[in-house]
Amino acid sequence: MYRFFVEESQIYNGTVHITGSDVNHIKNVLRMRPGEKILVSTGGEKEYHCAVSDFPEGEVLAAVEEVTAADRELPSGIVLFQGLPKGDKMELIIQKAVELGATEIVPVEMKRCVVKLDRKKEESKLKRWNAIAESAAKQSGRMMIPQVHSVLTMKEAFAYAKGFDVNLIPYELAEGMKETKAILDQVKPGMRVGIFIGPEGGFDVEEVEAAMTEGIHPITLGRRILRTETAGMTMLSILMFQLEQ
Repeated sequence: MYRFFVEESQIYNGTVHITGSDVNHIKNVLRMRPGEKILVSTGGEKEYHCAVSDFPEGEVLAAVEEVTAADRELPSGIVLFQGLPKGDKMELIIQKAVELGATEIVPVEMKRCVVKLDRKKEESKLKRWNAIAESAAKQSGRMMIPQVHSVLTMKEAFAYAKGFDVNLIPYELAEGMKETKAILDQVKPGMRVGIFIGPEGGFDVEEVEAAMTEGIHPITLGRRILRTETAGMTMLSILMFQLEQ
């Protein structure tokens, strides 16, 4: 069943008023007809089971048939700080991060990043990235759409993560799986967690030292060197398994 996201204010008198780009998607891409069933979420824990009812100008109306409680979000908020990768890798990273439960994705400009985005390119990329996040949220049954932020510098990323409960930085020179497991065991439901992932060239030593000064824990992901698009997914998978008990 197809899922759509709306604001609370768009649901009244037992009807969901769907607007924006979803209108064209429902009418012209999916070619839905009155009576067809959809799911609607407002970003909370309620899930609205609806039937498409009408197509007035600029809207799709759907009658609410049932409201249920759904618990599909991780019990912790996980923010992925991703070093800007080359090519279209960021699109894959965003898609999979959303599927695995990340609540926010923050692109970060790091010393070894090859990609440099000017403001015009960044605006275009952000629009594309957030559209991918929304699509992935719909596909994976998320109750909210994770936000993809504007690009931050490493210093700005450290400042943003300052109030988090636990911050982790997988680093290829980190050692000690026992120590890593002990750090990961600190992550509990209700916490806000930051994960810092380097670009293709990895972290500069000074960046890791600065992270440690900020109280960010360096950890190992094993004996193998993981690609940037694999490291974040590995971390999210580990935390998902640990938190979803």
